[in-house]
Amino acid sequence: MDLDTARQELEEFIPHVKNISDSSIKKMAGRDLTRFKEFKKQGIAVKFGRFTQKENKQIQKNVEEFLSLTGIDSAEKLLFTSRYPEDKDTIHRLKTEHHFCEKISQGIPRPWRLIYYRARKMFDPNNYKGRYTKEEKEKLKKYQALHGNDWKKISELMSRSNLSVAMKYSEIKSAVNYGPWTKEETQKLMNAVKDVLRRKLQTENASSLCSVEQSDTDLWIEREKLYQSLPWTEIETKVGSRYWRQCKQKWNSILTSKLTRGQQLYRGTNGLQAKINLIKRLYETKAEDASEVNWDELSNAIGDVPRAYVQSKFYRLKVSFVPLWKRKTFSEIIEYLYEKKLPELEEKL
Repeated sequence: MDLDTARQELEEFIPHVKNISDSSIKKMAGRDLTRFKEFKKQGIAVKFGRFTQKENKQIQKNVEEFLSLTGIDSAEKLLFTSRYPEDKDTIHRLKTEHHFCEKISQGIPRPWRLIYYRARKMFDPNNYKGRYTKEEKEKLKKYQALHGNDWKKISELMSRSNLSVAMKYSEIKSAVNYGPWTKEETQKLMNAVKDVLRRKLQTENASSLCSVEQSDTDLWIEREKLYQSLPWTEIETKVGSRYWRQCKQKWNSILTSKLTRGQQLYRGTNGLQAKINLIKRLYETKAEDASEVNWDELSNAIGDVPRAYVQSKFYRLKVSFVPLWKRKTFSEIIEYLYEKKLPELEEKL
């Protein structure tokens, strides 16, 4: 299949396909297109975003079955073959002979690349090592000075995942302010977010480039765009004195305040009512996993707020009121809140 035809056929399943590189299109045409068409026949849409608990279990099943089929003795060897140079050739041969790409993505209506990355995250033993010690932080600084932002190399030296070392370095690379935000910091954050949103708008709508460039102060975009994920490490660099997670939390706080015109939605009687509404609405969704919840629609259970605000309030509810919540499934957490906590909150209200 030629490149233009592949891109055209993939567009039916992936709306942002025009932004994908030619080399990625070629890979997707081979790995994904037939699968996508098969899912379409079954009435199943291609999915993006957070993986569900059901999908995670399917990935685990696929990996375990492939290990059993090939005799490869661990998921780490299968998914992080470069860590085992002496077995590399044998593993690559077995993966080719037994159609690794096809097997690993079986039953999951997502692009193969996303399934593969999710599997690597799930089975990487370096992903779950807890907090960094002082010694590890010093090592991380030293390795970054030696190897720059080669996070793959640094992750191998530290036995941590690529993402973990990159995000941790982002937090510790400079003197970070942990106190209240100053007016200057807040303005830097607002300017950084505005720059990113302006660039996104220019990329997505080239025809409006001139009008966007001419406007230094007024940037009109759809509200949904404000809720989308932003390049926080880039924004962190522009702010200078805060790390990316602080920038993200502050932006969500600013956005919530502006959308609600400064109302205190989660205090006193309003706060009780918001908790009650949120628990009821979550229970009504009958969702088995957090990824099945439309958080944008749910946001009006509290008020005119961003999805991140609602998600943070749900997190506080489960942490505060659900015993052993880490051992419970999403639906079990909702049922507990509905059956045990909701009557208490209604009585208190």
